[in-house]
Amino acid sequence: MPTSTPSQSFSLREKAQLMSASEIERTLVRLAHEIVEKNGGSERLCLIGIRRRGVPLAERLAKLIQQIDKKPVPCGTLDITLYRDDLSTVGPKPVVQKTELGVAVTDMNVILCDDVLYTGRTVRAALDALFDHGRPRRVQLCVLIDRGHRELPIEAAFVGRMVQTTGREIIEVKFQEVDGAEKVLLVERAD
Repeated sequence: MPTSTPSQSFSLREKAQLMSASEIERTLVRLAHEIVEKNGGSERLCLIGIRRRGVPLAERLAKLIQQIDKKPVPCGTLDITLYRDDLSTVGPKPVVQKTELGVAVTDMNVILCDDVLYTGRTVRAALDALFDHGRPRRVQLCVLIDRGHRELPIEAAFVGRMVQTTGREIIEVKFQEVDGAEKVLLVERAD
């Protein structure tokens, strides 16, 4: 059985565009400045994106931080497929992508990046995967959208925007690198 995304499983109706391309860019600039400020610069800092849309988020933030602090910031990719607690519902043969951290995380300040924070289960899986690669000095979470509804005690240190949603609503982040579009949408499952 192939993996399905919410937009493939349900009929969805767009309720609102929450962010345009320019709003996403401004938010990322703000987040980059917050990351530099809270970490006292970019020394011993690395960004790790959770595959899929966390990766372009991490890459963009790394470029912005480099512009701010004038030093390159290591950036990597984390695949959490085998760490998910819902692996049995994903399908019989999940496709595992290559994890390319690109930097030794031991004793680093890691900024774990994802597009949307929801229940916290993806982040929990990402932490398990990350610690299999070493022991960071500190791990901070950066998300573009925090939509609430946490099931685990997980909180982001850096949040682009808080959006309160209902159980029927879904946040769709579209990045040029993955989707060929640049926007954040609020959609709702239709009956």
